[in-house]
Amino acid sequence: MKNENVLYSVIEKEYPEVDHGEGMYIYDKNGKKYLDCAAGIGVVNIGHGVKEITARMAEQADKVCFVYGGTFTSAVRRNLARKIIDVAPEGMDKVFLCSGGSEAMESLMKIARQYQIEAGRSTKHKIIARWQSYHGNTIGTLALGGRPSWREKYEEYFPKNIMHIPPCNCYRCPYGLSEGTCRTQCAQELERVIKYEGADTVAAFVMEPVTGTTSAAVIPPAKYMKKVREICDRYNVLFCVDEVITGFGRTGKNFAVDHYGITPDLIGFAKGLGSGYVPIGGVIVSRKIVDTIAAGTGSLTHSFTFSGNPIACAGAEAVLDYINSNGLVEKSRSMGEVFLKKLEVLNKYPVVGDIRGLGLLLGVEFVRDKSTKEPLDFNFSAEISSYCFERGIMITGGVLGSADGVNGDALQIAPPFIITEEQIDTVVSMLESAIEFVMQKHGIEYKA
Repeated sequence: MKNENVLYSVIEKEYPEVDHGEGMYIYDKNGKKYLDCAAGIGVVNIGHGVKEITARMAEQADKVCFVYGGTFTSAVRRNLARKIIDVAPEGMDKVFLCSGGSEAMESLMKIARQYQIEAGRSTKHKIIARWQSYHGNTIGTLALGGRPSWREKYEEYFPKNIMHIPPCNCYRCPYGLSEGTCRTQCAQELERVIKYEGADTVAAFVMEPVTGTTSAAVIPPAKYMKKVREICDRYNVLFCVDEVITGFGRTGKNFAVDHYGITPDLIGFAKGLGSGYVPIGGVIVSRKIVDTIAAGTGSLTHSFTFSGNPIACAGAEAVLDYINSNGLVEKSRSMGEVFLKKLEVLNKYPVVGDIRGLGLLLGVEFVRDKSTKEPLDFNFSAEISSYCFERGIMITGGVLGSADGVNGDALQIAPPFIITEEQIDTVVSMLESAIEFVMQKHGIEYKA
C-alpha cells in the first residue's frame, strides 16, 4: 500500500478492493461477499447494481453530460425538482441542487443569511446549532456541527457567529429529566440563547430531526419539535433541518419532519436521493423565502459549477422514481419496525444501554453500567464493527461522543430499504456473537 498514490483517511490501512455490488451485497476482488448493513454510510437506500438507474444515466449522457446551470436549464433538472417538491412538506416551493451533503448545508446557511437581508433584517447573521450533531466536512459545516473530535484541529478557521445548545436526548437528558414530566427545557435553551445573543442577530436554528452517526438515531419527542417551531416563529428565526441522511425515506416517511407534521423553512438533503449512483445534494426552500428574495434582489448570490448537472439529475430522478414505484419508503418503515423489535434481544447484555430508531435509521448505544449509563472507557462499537466486517457484514461504529460529546459510543444501523427479515436475523445473530467476543476480550462478565 505504501506505493499507492491514493491518500486514504487512514493512511497505512489495507483496504479491500471492491469489485462490484448487487442488491444488499458488496463483493471484493477476492470474491468475498459483504452484507451492506450500513448502506455505505446511510447512502445506498435502494441497494447496489440497479440497472435501470445506470441506464437512465447513460441515456442522459448520450444527450449532454454538462451545461453550466447559470447558462442553461434542462428538462431533467426541472423534472427532478418538481418530483422533490411533490414529496416535500406542504409549503416548500423550490430546490437548489448541488453535489453532496456538505455543499447542501453550506448552501442552506447562505440562503438563510440572504433571506434575512432581503427581509430587511440585515443584523441577523448568527446561527444556532446543537452539540453532538454533524452537518458536513467543510470549514463552515464543521463549525455548524457539534462533534468535538472532528472540530478541534480546525477551530481556528471557524466563523465566530455560530453557537451551540445541548441536544435533545431523552436517554441522556442534560437536565436529568424524563420525557413524561419535562417542560422541554432543551427547547427552551434555544429561546434563552436567542435572547442572550439578541433576537435581532439570530438568523437561523439548524438541527438534525433524527441524529446520524454522531449519536446514532436519537429521536426528539413531538413536543420538542413543536416548541422549537414556535420559538423560531416568535423571533423571526428560520427553522432549518439537516435531512442529509434522513431524507427520501430513511425514517419510514419521505422526510423525518413528516413524523411531526411540521414544515421547516429550509431542508438540506443529499445521500438517499442519489443512493450512491450519483453525487447530489441540495436545499428545499420554503415559499416565503423564495418570494422574499424574488421581491428583493431577485437573485440568489450563490452557485456551484456542478449545480443541476444533467447526469446527476438523471440518476437522482431515476432513484426517486424507483423508490416511489417500489414502495420503498413504506418498506423502510415496516422493515425498520421488524429490525428494532429483533434488536431487543441485545438488551440481555450489560453493555447495551439503549436501543432506538425510526424506520431504518437505528442505534445501539454501549455503556459500562446500565443503571448509571456510564460510558465505556474504550471504543466498543469500533471493535463490534471490525468483528462484523471481518465476517462479511458492514455496519457503522467507531464514532465517540454519543454520551456527552467526548465519551460514549454507539452503532449506527442503516441498511438499504430492500433488506429482508432473513438478512436482519443474520445481522442480529452476528451482533450477539460480536458483543460476546468483545466483552470476553475485555474481561466484562456476562451470564447467559
